[in-house]
Amino acid sequence: MNDTIKTGNAGKTLLIVIAIIFAIFAGTGMGLFMYNMGNDMTNMTRSVVQMTKDVHSMASNMNSMSGNMIAMANSMVVGQQKMGDDFANVASDMHVMVGSMKSMSQDMSGLGRHIGTMNINMAEMNQSMGRMSNDMAVMNQSMGAMRYDINKFTQPEKLMPFFR
Repeated sequence: MNDTIKTGNAGKTLLIVIAIIFAIFAGTGMGLFMYNMGNDMTNMTRSVVQMTKDVHSMASNMNSMSGNMIAMANSMVVGQQKMGDDFANVASDMHVMVGSMKSMSQDMSGLGRHIGTMNINMAEMNQSMGRMSNDMAVMNQSMGAMRYDINKFTQPEKLMPFFR
């Protein structure tokens, strides 16, 4: 019976040793699993922290961008307003310029008419000067004849042929 007890004890001992070895392997496996899970959780936590920083950076960038967009929109509103005013000034100046050009055209037309009238008057003046030249020639002839007659009167002996 001793042998049976020894064999029974040996079977129990072997069973316990196998259970202990299995427990050691299971514990080691569980430890490695927990260690790897801890590393993975650490990496995940680092990733979440980095994502949080990235989201915060993106939020800051978007806030800055929205501020820039507001400034740009305000500048566009002011720019459009000034451009509208400038175009209104251009339109007004164009209106004035067109009026000035119309007036200048009328003045040039009047100047053309006056030059035409002046040409006619100058032609008449040329004719008058020609007539005056003819009249002066006639007057010169008359003066010559008068001189001849006056000379005759200053020497009466020439009037009477019998006194010669």
